[in-house]
Amino acid sequence: MAVDYRTHPHRRYNPLTEEWVLCSPQRTRRPWQGQVEETPPETRPAYDPHCYLCPGNERAGGVRNPDYTSTFVFDNDFPALLPGSGAEEDHGVDEGGLMVARPTTGRCRVICFSPRHDLSLPLLPVTAIREVVETWAHEVEELGARPEIGYVQIFDNKGEMMGCSNPHPHGQIWATRDLPTIPGRKLTSQRKYFASHGTDLLGDYLALELRLGERLVCANAHWAALVPFWAVWPFETLLVPRRPVGDLPSLLPEERDALAAIIKELTTRYDNLFRVSFPYSMGWHGKPTDGDPHPYWRLHAVYYPPLLRSATVRKFMVGYEMTAEPQRDITPEEAAARLREVPARHYREG
Repeated sequence: MAVDYRTHPHRRYNPLTEEWVLCSPQRTRRPWQGQVEETPPETRPAYDPHCYLCPGNERAGGVRNPDYTSTFVFDNDFPALLPGSGAEEDHGVDEGGLMVARPTTGRCRVICFSPRHDLSLPLLPVTAIREVVETWAHEVEELGARPEIGYVQIFDNKGEMMGCSNPHPHGQIWATRDLPTIPGRKLTSQRKYFASHGTDLLGDYLALELRLGERLVCANAHWAALVPFWAVWPFETLLVPRRPVGDLPSLLPEERDALAAIIKELTTRYDNLFRVSFPYSMGWHGKPTDGDPHPYWRLHAVYYPPLLRSATVRKFMVGYEMTAEPQRDITPEEAAARLREVPARHYREG
């Protein structure tokens, strides 16, 4: 007798990272007496004189921001990576493969999405989000053209629950000499799939999801947002272009317009789910900037929100997740259905 995957525990395979996730839908019935989070206040001023990201204010390093009116990019005052200084010529440490260290270099930048301190991405107009898309593409192109940069990682931590240190709408870029671990896994899996099938992994997966429809959240002429079959976080989503394109700079103008529109819709659906500014970590995975065309790589973005049952109950990655493998309770199909059911117009705008 076949297992009913809607109600019984099972494991799902992620072909992008070649990892498994345990899905336990029967656990949604368990009582909750764990930690209950406080929701941050919904109201903030349009300008905060004490915010180091607002226009005209002084940052911690003593540099004063310009009176910017759209997006604003600057080198991080407290970067995780430093530009090359000659130390990278050091061959590092290798004690028989048991203790291995290598010097690395890179650049870290901050992108302010808007001069408005009080607006997150879903509350910005599509035209303002389009400026963010343009800035992302420009930064990848400019940083990726540098010979010392092998990969450009764009990400956005939204909300205190995801470690965001400042509520002003912003994201980050870490451009690294070395290919990071997760993009490295995705490079290997996509390359292997292309070699054996002659088509790209995410393109075939997207075609399957569009045909089935049960995990689709929203879509337009150029993009689709869905809860992946192998999702780990409760309301995790994957944003994929319909056309095979490897990075943000390669997007056509109409694809950039459509990307801004679907980002607003997806993040609005997030906020509307629990009527709160929905926290998440989001990141773009484009092809490496090492000069190889990487024809098997399809650009995509991942959203990892921590909320589970409500605005105050979150998913914790502990215990089994830290010692064995990722685990989730609600099925990806249920998560997608709940996101589809909420309005596409933000609850604070209508």
